[in-house]
Amino acid sequence: GVLAARPLTGVPAVVVPDVQAALGRLARAVVDRLPGLTVVGLTGSSGKTSTKDLLAHVLAAAGPTVAPPGSFNNEIGHPWTVLRADDSTRFLVLECSARGPGHIAALCRIAPPRIGVVLNVGTAHVGEFGSPEAIAASKGELVAALPADGVAVLNADDPAVAAMAGWTRARVLTVGHGSGAAVRSVDERLDGAGRPSYTLICDRGQADVSLPLYGAHHVPNSLAAAAVALELGMPLDAVVAALATARPASRWRMEVTARADGVRVINDAYNANPESMAAALRALAAMTGGGRSWAVLGEMGELGAHAAAAHSAVARLAVELGVQRVLAVGPAARLYAADGVAVQAVADAGEVVVLLRSELRPGDVVLVKASRAVGLERVALALLAEPAAVTL
Repeated sequence: GVLAARPLTGVPAVVVPDVQAALGRLARAVVDRLPGLTVVGLTGSSGKTSTKDLLAHVLAAAGPTVAPPGSFNNEIGHPWTVLRADDSTRFLVLECSARGPGHIAALCRIAPPRIGVVLNVGTAHVGEFGSPEAIAASKGELVAALPADGVAVLNADDPAVAAMAGWTRARVLTVGHGSGAAVRSVDERLDGAGRPSYTLICDRGQADVSLPLYGAHHVPNSLAAAAVALELGMPLDAVVAALATARPASRWRMEVTARADGVRVINDAYNANPESMAAALRALAAMTGGGRSWAVLGEMGELGAHAAAAHSAVARLAVELGVQRVLAVGPAARLYAADGVAVQAVADAGEVVVLLRSELRPGDVVLVKASRAVGLERVALALLAEPAAVTL
């Protein structure tokens, strides 16, 4: 059967005045009837989905865990995920997104979290919110919704997130690089392929962590996941072992694939904002050995008046990191070149594919990244269609 706003022919339906509101109430009823369930809410300007996937993977080692696929993180995906939980579910991991004030608070009313994680406050969607301060206020709705016996896991390295400690009745657990963080990382390093490792220090002791993921930005993501798992009673060695077997679970997010000719393609085209773009470029720089580095960049959307400055800053960073070829696709080219940075303007995805097919050499590494609306994954998929490729 279905929830519907009107009767349907040939389909069993529950007819309600407001389908979205009914879906939310139904999900809340499910949560209320599962007393053994721990709800974990997670938000941030970037890294939400990757961290959600990491956390769900780690918690699955401790008990049945439900988490949304991909970025099912809005008023539809949130209750849909909740409805997958049943009497056997121990952990429900929910990703919380917002397009405006009050959105995260509404999600928290559907499935009240006991643990809330805030990763960072960046400039994603600043065009919609108007300012970084408004973004912080929106993310802070998660910690404000926590109960007095709950736990707020906050990134101590981000001042806007650290300030949220005063917005909640819950106990605060900090993560980060600094010595003041309760769960922190030291001795961070990348191997030749750009995969991070570090030493995790917490009140249980310390342990070496090796992540089979690409990019240093996964260090804070994994710290947040570890902090939640430790809070929920997992032994430190079990947390570390689970992190060591993590794999990208959501498509087009730092998917690294090697072609038979030695070219590596980083498909990070699901979405983009200034912070995630910078993280991807740093990963590209770390992964480039003897070959050349290519960055195929499309527009970062929803930046409003900040768009020109944000795109030109990304282009400057690419140059500073030594990326040898920066291809700016479509209308975004003028934004990336706004400060006079040398980027190569390419009309569309098809033209990019033609150019790369003619110029790529064995050992080259290609990053493909843009906002979701651009659909730049077409470039990565075309490059991987032939010759034969293996995901690393």
